[in-house]
Amino acid sequence: MLSDFNNSIEIIESAKGTGGFSVDVIAYKRLEGGQDIVTAESLFMANQAGIKLKHVRIKLSNSSATLEPGALYFMKGNIKIEAAAGGSGGISGIARGLASKMLANETFFRPKYTGTGEIYLEPSFSHFIIVPLKEKQSLIVEKGMYFCSEGNVGVSVELNKNVAAGAFGGEGWFQTKIVGPGVCVLASPVPSTEILCYELQNETLQVDGNFALMRTDGIKFSVKKSTRSLLGSVASGEGLLQTFEGTGKVWIAPTQSVYSQIAFLNEHNKFMDHKGGFSTTNSSNIK
Repeated sequence: MLSDFNNSIEIIESAKGTGGFSVDVIAYKRLEGGQDIVTAESLFMANQAGIKLKHVRIKLSNSSATLEPGALYFMKGNIKIEAAAGGSGGISGIARGLASKMLANETFFRPKYTGTGEIYLEPSFSHFIIVPLKEKQSLIVEKGMYFCSEGNVGVSVELNKNVAAGAFGGEGWFQTKIVGPGVCVLASPVPSTEILCYELQNETLQVDGNFALMRTDGIKFSVKKSTRSLLGSVASGEGLLQTFEGTGKVWIAPTQSVYSQIAFLNEHNKFMDHKGGFSTTNSSNIK
């Protein structure tokens, strides 16, 4: 007899939207489906490390949701799908939106799901953040973070007006702008417990690296040298700094670069092993 699916999962975060929209981030308590030694070993390590496979689950009751293309996994109910185009202002607005999306290397059409039922998004080991937005409240997030949202949440491309910021800031010329009211879900490179939120009061925040995740719309973003002279920048070892100025909030992930370095080293070691080089596992036993 099949066991109850709900017993194998847990809800780790949830929120209700402005209408009949609700969203949960659910995680499998353990993964036990390994059918060979290699898979079983990987699952054992994941379970021991607390790495959990997750779904974003959306429930609709005469409401709608917008998804990032390709995010749908399965759904049940009376739900209709339509391709919602970005931009506004009729044909000219669509043309402007399409042009900016092409330049930003993003998908212009995001599917919109309307009706009553349940939607499961693609399973992932990523971290997810549920963000409720008030009327006209907006966030500018790093490209690739947007995952899904309540249907009435606006999603568009934000152009970094400061060309230097786009060229050297690590963020690119384009980011994603999300406007409320409603609930949105973001994919994060780190868990929410490792995200630091600074609330600036006509202040400046400078970051040496590409780990600023998002900011409120009132914050000005630019890139500045760490010292007044180029020689000073080289001597200090800092170079260019992402700079956030004004009044509002900025969210940063101080641990993101550490995970990126670990992932890079793991890939490098795999490459070395594949090419017949040293193995870090075997070399650790050398006295």
